[in-house]
Parts: sequence; C-alpha cells; structure tokens
Amino acid sequence: MSSLDLIRMGIKNLFRRKVRTFLTVLGVIIGTASIVIMVSLGYGMNESFQNEIEKMGSLNVINVSQSYGGGMGGGYSSSQSGTLDDKAIDSMSKIPGVSAVTPILETSMKMVSGRYGAYVQIMGIIPETMEEFEFNIKEGRSLIEGDELNLVMGSNVPLTFMDLKARNAYYSYDPNQKPKVDVMNDKLVMTFDMSYGDKKPANTGTDVQGGQKQKAPKLYKVKVVGIIKEGSMDKDYYVYMNIYELKKLIKENSKNQSSQEKQMYGNTVQDGYQRAMVKVKDINDVQTVQAKIKEMGYEAYSLTDYLESMKKTSATLQMVLGGIGAVSLLVAALGITNTMIMSIYERTREIGVMKVIGAALGDIRRIFLFESGMIGLMGGLLGLGFSKLVSMILNTFAGGLINFMGPSGEGSRISIIPIWLALFALVFSALVGLISGFYPARRAMKLSALEAIRTE
Repeated sequence: MSSLDLIRMGIKNLFRRKVRTFLTVLGVIIGTASIVIMVSLGYGMNESFQNEIEKMGSLNVINVSQSYGGGMGGGYSSSQSGTLDDKAIDSMSKIPGVSAVTPILETSMKMVSGRYGAYVQIMGIIPETMEEFEFNIKEGRSLIEGDELNLVMGSNVPLTFMDLKARNAYYSYDPNQKPKVDVMNDKLVMTFDMSYGDKKPANTGTDVQGGQKQKAPKLYKVKVVGIIKEGSMDKDYYVYMNIYELKKLIKENSKNQSSQEKQMYGNTVQDGYQRAMVKVKDINDVQTVQAKIKEMGYEAYSLTDYLESMKKTSATLQMVLGGIGAVSLLVAALGITNTMIMSIYERTREIGVMKVIGAALGDIRRIFLFESGMIGLMGGLLGLGFSKLVSMILNTFAGGLINFMGPSGEGSRISIIPIWLALFALVFSALVGLISGFYPARRAMKLSALEAIRTE
C-alpha cells in the first residue's frame, strides 16, 4: 500500500465518525492548551520580574564594597578584607569580561537657587565611564574629563526644590508639577551647610571639644550641564560630579567640621572609596565576575542575584502549572486510545478483508498509527491556536494583574508563548497521539483474518 493510499484511507476513516473524532480531538485541544497556557504564564512572570529589576538598574552592573568579615557576600574574614582603593579598582578592571570600573563617593549637600533649595545626594564617579554605565542624557551632555563644578542631575532632582522662605517649607513630590527651578539655566550654589538659605537658619555653634567657633561651610557655584532620562530608580534622584573634584570638596569641608565629622570624612577620603561599580560586557558573565571579586576579599552583589532567585521560583511554578496541564493531556491520550479501540471493533470485518487480499501487517499498523497521530496533531494545532487567542486576551484585558507594582510594570505581558514552546506543543501532541494508538494498532495486527470475516 502506497503512502498516498494510506493517508487517503486514514482521513476517510477519521471522518466516518465525525462527532466521535471531534470529541477526541477536543480532548487533545484542551490538554495542549492547558500546558501551553500554564507554561506561558510562567514565562510572562519571568519577563515581568526582569522588567521590574531593570527599572532598579542595569543587570550588567556589579556593586562592590569592602568586606568586614562574615558578611552576606561570601563570609570572608577581616584579614582577607582589603581597602577599596585605586589599586583594587585597577585589579577589577583587568578581570576578563569587565568593560568599565568606577569608584564611588557619596555625600549629602544642599543646593540653592534664589529662595528655592533642595537636599541632594551627590555621587562622584569617573566622568569617562558614564556612557558605559548607561547614563542616558535627556538634555545637555554627560560629564567629561576636566569637569570640576559641573554636574549632571537625575530626572527627578529638579522636582525636589522647595520654597525655603515659606512658613512650613517641606518637600512634596508630585511628578506632574513643574520644577520651581530651571536647573540648566538658573544660578545654583551648593554647600555642606544644610541650614543655608533657610528662613530661620540653625546656629553653627562652637566646637565642643576645641571651644572655638567653626567656620561656615563654603559655598560652591555649580553648573548643571546635563539631565538624565527618567526611568531608572538608581539614577533619578542623584546628582553626579567628577569623583576627584568631590573628593577635594569633602576633604576641604572636613577641616571645618567637628572631630566626629572629621573622622567620618577622613575614613571616606583616606581609607578608600565607599563602593565601586563594575560593568560586565555579557550578562551571562556577571555571576563569574562577581565570584572573582568576592575571591579578592570584597562584598559584591548585582541585580542578577535577585533575578536568579525569582527565576528559580518561577521555574518551580512553571513545573506545577505544566503538570496540571499534563494531566489534561493524559486524559486526552486515554481518549485517543479508547477511540481507536472502538474503531477496531467497528472495522473488524474491514481489517479481515484487508488481510485476506494480502495487505501487509505493517500497513494495517501504519493506518491506525496515522489516524491516532492525526488526532494528536490536529488537536495540537487547534490547541495552539486557542492558546494564542487566550494569551492575547490575557495580555490585552488582564495586563493590570501584572502591573500591581504601578507604572513601572507597564509593558509587561502576563502570557508569553515562545517559538520553541509552540513547536514543542505540536510535536508532543502528535507524539501522544502515536503512543496512544500503538496498542490499538498492535491489536488490529493480531486480529485473526477468518474470525474478522465471520464478524457481522
């Protein structure tokens, strides 16, 4: 029997009992759709996790700090802990896979323009690394080598300026309000004196230990040369400047502070940097580079730590959901087996005639396997189409379920069906059909020709 004759006969037999075939295919549709939809929800969860974490910063960046022994980063003893200085920064930059490294200094200052002021967090970085660390500029330019009192501002910082002369001056964030200060054009001064410009400035007092009156902190005329695009939690509320210039300002200011403050600033300046950022070229190398930094005796963490933890949780959930769908497909497989066995009883005489006229046993087996495989494949195709429809509906109308964290969750999909999952669903459903038809096919082969012909 030719393959064309086998296909023609198999299709004819399937449509001989249309209702029964449809119900059997429907079982496969439900089983296939259950698996695809359940697994797609897990993938949607993964994408949502990644989108949320990327809002917190780059997944390719490792944050490094000094290890003081027994910390979360790897449990190194204090003897292994080194100072995070220029030598350490240079060593990290030579690790394979690292594209950029910058030390970080942070301090709090007050920025004033006329009657308006804001308490800002200043972060010092190496200007040349801004592009590598994805400081995308919305207006103006980024820092360049040689910048001294030039600043780059996070997108939300201009909104933090408040009226210092008001009776009850306080900061109230409103993303829809217009900034009170044009930071790119208005005159700005910056100081370590947190009472500067206030309606009732605090007394500077005297140095308790020395008995001498402290000098007022110096005012620095600064210029904002750029504003960063909004959308990244780790950049929106910081002001950035050349780290070497900030180091000078901190050292200069520490001379006018109390002994306790001197000690604090002295540790910052003399005993290394507070932390460092390491940019890795390939996200797949982040964990490897992070491990090498820990071996050097430093604490190191990245957002991929959280992502990996979330992915493990999602993978477990996917297995559970996929298992639920697999139960539906198992029931469908039993339905296929039952349908094919019933078909044998109905076609017993036909099978006997085929054997008498010389049909090979292999041809009889192929007919039944083809029919069961077609049931599985048709169910898989229709089930995949149904899954696509359900996925589209979920992403269109149930997207709010994935956006529970607010606007940062926008754009996330609740259901994702990758190409490999669609192909797997088709192959698996056809394979389930073939396996389900294996026993009925063997039974048809072993059927006695004479007994079959006698059957009315």
